[in-house]
Amino acid sequence: MINKAPSEIHSTPSKAPKNTRQEPSRRFCVAPMMDWTTPHYRYLARLLSKHTLLYTEMITTGALIHGDTERFLRHNSAEYPLALQLGGSDAGELAHCARLAEQFGFSEVNLNIGCPSDRVQNNMIGACLMEHPDKVAEGVRAMIEATSLPVTVKHRIGINGRESWEDLCEFVDKVSAAGCRTFIVHARIAVLEGLSPKENRDVPPLKYNWVYHLKQKYPHLEIIINGGIKTFAECHEHLEHTDGVMLGREAYHNPWLLAGVDSEFFGQEAPLTSRYEALESMYPFIQSELERGVFLAHISRHLLGLFHGMPGGRLFRRYISENAHKSGAGLEVIQTALEKVREQEQSALARTAAYA
Repeated sequence: MINKAPSEIHSTPSKAPKNTRQEPSRRFCVAPMMDWTTPHYRYLARLLSKHTLLYTEMITTGALIHGDTERFLRHNSAEYPLALQLGGSDAGELAHCARLAEQFGFSEVNLNIGCPSDRVQNNMIGACLMEHPDKVAEGVRAMIEATSLPVTVKHRIGINGRESWEDLCEFVDKVSAAGCRTFIVHARIAVLEGLSPKENRDVPPLKYNWVYHLKQKYPHLEIIINGGIKTFAECHEHLEHTDGVMLGREAYHNPWLLAGVDSEFFGQEAPLTSRYEALESMYPFIQSELERGVFLAHISRHLLGLFHGMPGGRLFRRYISENAHKSGAGLEVIQTALEKVREQEQSALARTAAYA
């Protein structure tokens, strides 16, 4: 029997009073990633770690104001702590959306100053705003005045043509003067012409020491480091110099990594003890989403990395990839894939015992 999934109490605005939400810890965060950090991924991530700060995908102010607001801001109360990331540059629109973030129960509102896509540059969104620190400061000030939520900024260390240490400090000086106290810094510049968004995640060299120096120069600010971080050992090294770490692709492609976060960084017991338990804990949520009309493939693609590096992991991915998109595919696809992992693992254990 499948138990009922937690209800989505914040698919409509929350009536919680202001100033009652606790400031989220940013010691360990999962980065906002388009098409990746969806509600389905975030539900899995929260099962694995109770303390990791999760972020939505970037949502533009225009989409929230002129589109289906409730659909864009839909999330499950089980995902908290959860931050909303906005893309935009108009101070009035940012203030309006910051108020929406509070009404819908988010834990933080974050402004994207890091996306290098040419699609957003034309609307003055993302990394191109590194060239306009005064405009960013104006938007941040308006957001702070509009909400009691923490207002944070995620940005690059620069963009091509504006990539000096002095330029970076000017940006931080002006935005912090507007009231921002938390800067999440992707330790690469963004090349706005000639590189794709994917290449911008790998080609510009990482300069972690720049982020370390920011913390030294601005000890009163909270500095979170992002970019190319994959292991807990790397996290601990960065935490010697910064206030927090943010992981992106590694936390998505290898989600079981998050199962160690609570014990490793918060001194708390891990909420789950096995990947099997994690997947089976997803069943009520998956079933409720299927009953809501969501296609299984939209959910299951976020589960493919759960058995990364384990016996049967490839078989698990292949079976789901080949069957989840079929008409009428349901929870049985996930259950069958899990059984195949169990069979593979048992076979591996039997072979090991035979050679012992």
